[in-house]
Parts: sequence; structure tokens; C-alpha cells
Amino acid sequence: MHDKLDILVTCPRGIEMLLADELGELGLEPGKTTVAGVNAEADLTAAYRACLWSRLANRVILCVARVEGIETPAQLHDAAAAIDWKQHLPSTATMAVDFHGRSEEIRHTRFGAQTVKDGVVDRLLADGASRPNIDTREPDLRLYAHLHRGRLILGIDLSGESLHRRGYRRDTGHAPLKENLAAALLVRAGWPEMARRNAPLVDPMCGSGTLLIEAGLMAADIAPNLSRERFGLHGWAQHDIACWAELKREALARASIGRKRCQSLLFGFDQSPPALTAANSNAMRAGIPALMTFQGGSVARLSRPRVLNPQEPGLVITNPPYGERIGELPELVRLYGDLGLRLKAEFQGWRLAMFTGNPDLGHRLGMRAHKQYALKNGPLDARLLLMDIGAVTRDAGATEKPQAGEGRDAGAPERASEHVSEAKHAGNAEQVGETEQQMRAPRSSGAQMFANRLEKNARKLRKWLKRSGESCYRLYDADMPEYALAIDVYGDHVHVQEYAAPRSIDAAQAQKRLFDALEVIPEVLEVDPSRVVIKRRQRQQGKSQYQKHGASGQRFEIREGRARLWVNLHDYLDTGLFLDHRPVRRMLAEMAPGKRFLNLFCYTASATVHAALGTAEQGGASDSVSVDMSNTYLDWARDNFELNRLDPSRHRVVRDDCLRWLETAGSEFDLIFMDPPTFSNSKKMDDTLDIQRDHPRLVRLAMRRLATDGTLVFSNNQRRFQIDAGLAEEFEIKDISKQTFDPDFNRRPDLHHCFLVRHRSGA
Repeated sequence: MHDKLDILVTCPRGIEMLLADELGELGLEPGKTTVAGVNAEADLTAAYRACLWSRLANRVILCVARVEGIETPAQLHDAAAAIDWKQHLPSTATMAVDFHGRSEEIRHTRFGAQTVKDGVVDRLLADGASRPNIDTREPDLRLYAHLHRGRLILGIDLSGESLHRRGYRRDTGHAPLKENLAAALLVRAGWPEMARRNAPLVDPMCGSGTLLIEAGLMAADIAPNLSRERFGLHGWAQHDIACWAELKREALARASIGRKRCQSLLFGFDQSPPALTAANSNAMRAGIPALMTFQGGSVARLSRPRVLNPQEPGLVITNPPYGERIGELPELVRLYGDLGLRLKAEFQGWRLAMFTGNPDLGHRLGMRAHKQYALKNGPLDARLLLMDIGAVTRDAGATEKPQAGEGRDAGAPERASEHVSEAKHAGNAEQVGETEQQMRAPRSSGAQMFANRLEKNARKLRKWLKRSGESCYRLYDADMPEYALAIDVYGDHVHVQEYAAPRSIDAAQAQKRLFDALEVIPEVLEVDPSRVVIKRRQRQQGKSQYQKHGASGQRFEIREGRARLWVNLHDYLDTGLFLDHRPVRRMLAEMAPGKRFLNLFCYTASATVHAALGTAEQGGASDSVSVDMSNTYLDWARDNFELNRLDPSRHRVVRDDCLRWLETAGSEFDLIFMDPPTFSNSKKMDDTLDIQRDHPRLVRLAMRRLATDGTLVFSNNQRRFQIDAGLAEEFEIKDISKQTFDPDFNRRPDLHHCFLVRHRSGA
């Protein structure tokens, strides 16, 4: 039983070399590495030890055959049938086959597993053994089959369930790390060597505690799978009970000694009470609750526990959220900035290991990584950044020089929170006497320029906002070319649209400036970062302008004049309300009393709501029809009508192509509003729509539905739009575009065009 065995040990991608080193320490002889695996030779004792002690492995496979030239199902079947399975599978044991890989004729893993199973069963029956029962969930023995480029590996899975499942983690936080990946991060960060010196460890965003627990198991010399009751080797016909019992006894003895000798102090912080409850429960099941302390606390209040000797630096390791969707960035930019500042204030001389799927966010720490390791976190590409934590510097992050004329405005207010921190150091009741602003990282020069511009714009709009009572307005629209954003305020929410940068702009620099802006916006506007929503805006064509960006359902009510309207900043490119058309909606409300109103391309029918409500003195439109192709927007329109208690029998919505509806409708209207898209190729339309090309036809069709003394308000957002000369001869047309911009949109006079169109007298 002590002959050399052919072993394959699998692992997460990116840690193969770490695993090879670990296997060597466990007594195996590592050979060639593969993608997510290491080949090795070992006696049975070393193979068993890998099952019990490997912190990095997924599975330990005893290879019973390696076969070349396997392409067809028949060849796969015959290769499986060539093995003497009676040596490995007890007569009463259940089995399962895990198949990985493919060939031209074997394209599905389930089919591959079935073919291997048939070969195994046929061989057992041919040798006079009974047919084994199949149990795919909890088999006595798992067979392993891997096919790649015609090379087949058949083996016995000695581990059984994947070794990353230690058994202690029944309670998990959001998106927990797999245990063996967490162990790999700790190894890369140098924790085993630091633990031997009894160094401390802190995780400021510990979640369910996986990093802390794996660190504790290492520090206390506890085999990671010591608490597991069953391995795949227990169902193997050649299992050496005595060998396993001796290894288990040795591991128990080492764990007992290790717990007593371990002097490292491990601290985990998190602001989620459920996560901390899970972390404490997981630590208890891992058998090391005494080694670690879990406490509530936000990153912005992070402090070094006072029980730690400031002269003995340790390791800060964390796996913070990193924003798989762009809309998550506003909160995370501040989170990473806060983390960097608190680390430099409280953990000088310590080592930082950060695992993130967004290295650009990692740069917000204000520290330079001296080593980076590319790894996978499930399907996501991620990096482990290793940094030495230095002291706070007032010019941290300042990489850009102010451009001429963009320095701090004279008298511009310094934004500092009025709220004083009530955070307490972990381990005592000492209060931190710093303001929120003092606890924030200093702005870069570029970020300060951007903040100055926001404050300047806010001052310019202040009197108008107070006089008008508007709560939804545009604060900034790419005023500074290097910060290509549109920023709209919706009450206590902020909607940020990032214009796609041209190829001539360095992507890394554009990303940095975006993060600068997202850090500044909540501070200047004094809003919670969770209420800042960001989207990336590109040229929209056809159906792409209607595509959903999310499914949050996070809509809220705003007021505009007499109207109450629903807006949704999260789920679509647009919010449900075009702010630049605000004066047009006011004008419609003033023109609408007693009129029959038609709204074409109505979107969410905010203009119809204004027309229907009209003015306080004269009331609103007698009735209305709102036409659009989108069911989503028409449902939104109905909700807006209900919010304003409009009678649906008098104010109807119609789903149709506006061109088709105009050609077939027979009704007459006194006031028509038409605001078509610049371009559309929606499948719901009979043809494409190009507003410059097609507006003559649209206007003429609309004028056929307009009463003799009526008015068509025609608007569009084509920047270079020119009204057709033939229309000007046929109808009375007045360009009122300049009068349809409020002060918040004066910087972009070509954002839309608006015309009053009437029948000529006597026509």
C-alpha cells in the first residue's frame, strides 16, 4: 500500500503553483501543473494527508488510467470498461461519475458521465459483480473522468465532497469567498509566516468571517478538514483504516497544541448584524471562537483595536465589494477612499492585502500595490493587491494640476459635515473627535476643480430654484471636457450620466476622473452616496433606447408645478422625465384649459398630466389621447394619471405606431404635442424613423388632426435639426426654442428645438 500512486489534485484557477508548493510540504512529489490542477506522485499516506491538510485543493484524485486518443462515445466506454473496478468499488457501494471536458462527439458532460458509467457497469457485470446503484448526491464513491484533446483521465475521488467545503460555514454573508480561495489569499499575503511571529490580523469588511477563520486555522495549526466526518476515501474498497486513523490522531493532537500556543489576535469588523451573527456561528463550528473577535463598525469609523501593540504591525486583509454593475460605483468610491484614509491613519507599518475585481477602485486607497496576483473569484476576474500601509499625506491622490482658471473659487465654501463622529475604538469607549470631512481622504487637484464647478453652478441656480420651487434640475453638463458627465438632481437623489469617452482619451485616466467625480458629488450636494445613480450614456439608436438596464423597481414621486410624477433613476437609460422640456410642459398647461389634447410619442405622458391639470384658475384639458408604442411607458403613463387622479375615461392611452395612428385616426384636437425620437427602428414600427427626413410627413399628418384654430407644439432633440422649407410655406411656423430653456439648461441651447405650428388664415 506504500507504492507510488498517480495523483491529480485540482484547485481554483490561478493558485496552481501555490498548491504545488503545499503538496510538496505535505509529502507528495508535485510534477507538471495543468489548468486548475497539479499532477503528483505520492504514497497512500501522503495522498490521505492531502485530503486532510490541503488548504488549497478542491479534490484529490487517485488516477487509475490515463488514455490517449479518446474521441468517440465507444472509445470512452471501452476505456472505462478496461479498468478492474472490483478493486475499487465495494459490492454494496453506491457510485456517481463526475465528467469534465468534451470532444467533437461528446459534447455534454451528462452524456459523458453516462457513457463512463455504462462502461463501469458493463465491466463489473462481466466480472460477476452486482450492478451498483447510482446516487448522484451522496454516493459512497465518486469516479472522476476528465477528457481534453483526446486525453482521458479516469480516477477515484478520495476527497468526496469538494475540500473547500470545510463544514463550518452554514451561515454565509453576501457573496462569500470559497474557503480554499480565502486560504490562497492568505498564503499570497504572507500570513503563515506572520502567524508564526504571532502577528495580528484585521479584516475591516469580514462578512461571514471566512478570511478570519481560515487565518485562525492556519495560526493554530489546525487541519482545515479535521471536522469533516466523511471523505471519498471511506467508500473506496482499498481504504486503509489504520493509516487514516493515525493521520487523524496526529491532526487532533496538533490542533490541541496549536490552540494553546496561538498568540495572534484576529479582528473582524462589519456593519451588517446578520453577517456578524453568521461569522460568530461559523467560528464556533470551526472550533476557534476564542482566537477572534467580531465587532460592528463601518469602514469610515475603522480604528486599530487598542489591545494591539502599535509597535507590532500585522496584516489587514479584506475582500470588499467591487461593483459588478456601474450603478454600484457611487457608494464604493467613497468606501474605498474611506478605507484608504482610515488604514493610513490607524495601521501605519502594516501590510494590506485587498482582493478586488475592480483594481481601478483599489487605486482609490491612495496606496501603490507592490505586488499583484491575477485570480478568479468564481467566473469573475479579480486581483489580489499587496500594499505597505504608509502615513496620511495631505496631497494623497493629487495627480493632476489645475488648468488655468479652474482653481478654487474665491470664497467657495469648504464642505465639512456638521456631524461629529461617535465611533468608538474597538476594545474601549474612547470617542473619535474627528468630523466626517476630516475622516475623508483629501481630494486630488482634479477632484477639487470639479467640486468647485459644482458649487459655482449651484450658486448660479440658487435664486431661480428658490423662486420657481423646482426640485428636479440639471446641475452640470460636461462643463469641463475632462469630466464628461451630465448631473441631474431629483430632490434628494442624483442622476449621473457618463458620456462615453472618445478613443483618444486614455481609459484609465477617464476612469480615475469618473471616480473623482463620484467621490465629490455626495460631499458637495450633501446626499447619501446610495442615492447617487450612475449610468453610461452612449448614442442610442432604435430599440436600444428602450432597453431595460435593471429591474430594481425603485421609483419615487417628484413634483413639477401642479403635477406629481413617478421617476425611476435605476432601471432605464432615461428617468421617465425629460428635464429640458420642463418649460414646454408649463406652456402646455397654460394652453390646455378646455382644449382637446393629443400627445404623440407620449413616453410617460408627463406632458399630458400637465395639460390635464392645466392652471389653478382655468383648469385643464377637457380630454386627451396619449399615443406610444411602448407598453412599459404606457403603464408608467397610467400610473402618472392615477397619481394625479385623472379620469381614465377622459384621458386615454393608446398603444400604436404614431404614424399609423395618425393615418387612420378620425378625431380632431385643439392642441397637439409631438416630441418624436431622433431615430427609431423599433420592430413595432412599419419602417424606420429619422426625424430630419420624416418630420414633414409627421407634421402634415398631425396638422390633419388639428382644429382650424388649434396649435401643434412640435419638438425634437436633433442637435442640427432644420425645419423643412416646404412646411414653412404651408403652415405658420414659429421657432420658440430659445424660450423653452430654463436657466439650468442655458449652457446647451441646441439640446432641443421647439416650434409652434398653426394653419394659415384662410387655408
